[in-house]
Amino acid sequence: MAEEICAELGRPLGEAKLTRFSDGEIHYQILENVRGADVFIIQPTSHPVNDNLVELLIMIDAFKRASAGRITAVLSYYGYARQDRKDKPRVPISSKLVADLIEAAGASRVLTVDLHAGQIQGFFNIPVDHLFAAPVLLEYVSKLKIETVVSPDAGGVERARAFAKRLGASLAILDKRRREANVAEVLHIIGEVGGRDILIVDDMFDTCGTLLKTIEALKIEGAGKVYASATHPVLSGSAVDFIRQVEVEEVIVTNTIALDGAKCIPKIRVLSVAPLLGEAIRSIHEETSVSKLFV
Repeated sequence: MAEEICAELGRPLGEAKLTRFSDGEIHYQILENVRGADVFIIQPTSHPVNDNLVELLIMIDAFKRASAGRITAVLSYYGYARQDRKDKPRVPISSKLVADLIEAAGASRVLTVDLHAGQIQGFFNIPVDHLFAAPVLLEYVSKLKIETVVSPDAGGVERARAFAKRLGASLAILDKRRREANVAEVLHIIGEVGGRDILIVDDMFDTCGTLLKTIEALKIEGAGKVYASATHPVLSGSAVDFIRQVEVEEVIVTNTIALDGAKCIPKIRVLSVAPLLGEAIRSIHEETSVSKLFV
């Protein structure tokens, strides 16, 4: 991701060294002068979440102590974003804690893509530029003949409606109940899907249990070709096996999270958000408007 963004900007990647001591502690050293520099740290807090988060905090601290002018944390994926409220007694709001840690480490600004919950922006007391990967995904899916866009839950209706409007398609919603974390049960579909080519739109694919049940429900209702798109390919547990087995034409995601070789299967299409992030970084550095990217 960092190399792609640098290629977009025509700038070299900064020189630094990150190693681990024998006990697992992280050691980081900047290998060039950054005094007064405008620094952008590209570090999505994806799997392994805790390691990547601590690395990010240590890097921010190193740049702060090296007298960098401004430090922007570029988090193409924001870990712990799903723990954004107290939905049960005696549980933490972990995404707020992560925001506090990033601020305490010394970040001046945060640039991120498709937060699971928009209110996370308000957890920070520093500027947050929240980009959307929709233009990248829409450029690709507009080449498909999508007739209905499906939101797998009520929370994603706004996102699905935006896709449907841009594609000139109708909208359908799945009513589901989540019995426990990562376990969902589809109840019924609101909208016409029979005989239509479908695009399921979500912000992330994690275990893909919801995706599996959604596709099964759509096929029972007589849906035609089914495609699925999301910004963040978390793909934990048996997700890739589910994608191999399920009746889906293609799962379209972005590279906000790097996929290892085992997850790069023919059914998964990965699009790059590097041009989007590169343009945002250029605008932040040049102090020009970033709002043109918020579409």
